[in-house]
Amino acid sequence: MSLAPLPRLIVEPPVRAALLEDLGLAGDITSTAVIPAEHRSTVIMGARKAGVIAGLDAAELAFQLVDPAISVTRHVPDGTAVKRGDTIATIEGPSRGLLTAERTALNFLGHLSGIATVTAGIVAAVEGSKASVVCTRKTTPGLRALEKYAVRAGGGMNHRFALHDAVLIKDNHVAIAGGVAEAIRRARTGVGHMVKIEVEVDTLTQLHEAMEIGVDAVLLDNMTPDELREAVAIVAGRTITEASGGITPETAAAVAASGVDLLSVGWITHSAPTLDIGLDFQSASS
Repeated sequence: MSLAPLPRLIVEPPVRAALLEDLGLAGDITSTAVIPAEHRSTVIMGARKAGVIAGLDAAELAFQLVDPAISVTRHVPDGTAVKRGDTIATIEGPSRGLLTAERTALNFLGHLSGIATVTAGIVAAVEGSKASVVCTRKTTPGLRALEKYAVRAGGGMNHRFALHDAVLIKDNHVAIAGGVAEAIRRARTGVGHMVKIEVEVDTLTQLHEAMEIGVDAVLLDNMTPDELREAVAIVAGRTITEASGGITPETAAAVAASGVDLLSVGWITHSAPTLDIGLDFQSASS
């Protein structure tokens, strides 16, 4: 599946907000004081650690919003696995603008590439199974669209994007509604025919209840691989099965071997380490 870029209308608001946060009320006083206005430079954006790249649109936009005279030449597209020392992009333009936008551009690129990198690790761990790796709503406020894009860049898939686009009945919904079946019945009467309904179950007893009334997907929460295999047998292909809870690169293969359709992993967005990417000066002209 090809990686479709996000529309600029989605990418620009968080990038613009990050730049405004950094510029404050007086702009980049260091670069303005130290660097002549006419000075131009060429810099290289390079990988200091192996990983998967994501977020080049955000990084490039950071430079262009600061100074449209800055040009960015990409040497790899998003979704590319890079090695330490690989050149990601060459950037040329007014030196003040390059230095002003540098940190914001690297923040976005490093963060999103980190998400893509850990996602790719989980995807590799389940290779050969039918399971797909999906993210969750455990995202950084304001960055959900970008972070979910990074998951796709790493070979993963997206779960629902927000509360409005699908029903996911969680344990607290079940508790308040008085049971799995009652929660599903209420959901069916409360949403339109185009909306999918998924229910989280903690036990095989709850799973039987969900299957009796019928549902579009079941989230099998914190079950062991043996319990997951039994759950998959109970479902018998009648609905989508999703495993969730404590899935790591070390445990993913065993979870996928149970036969579930999806592995839901929240930490790939909320706890992925930043990929180390640097910006190094190459040449100058004035």
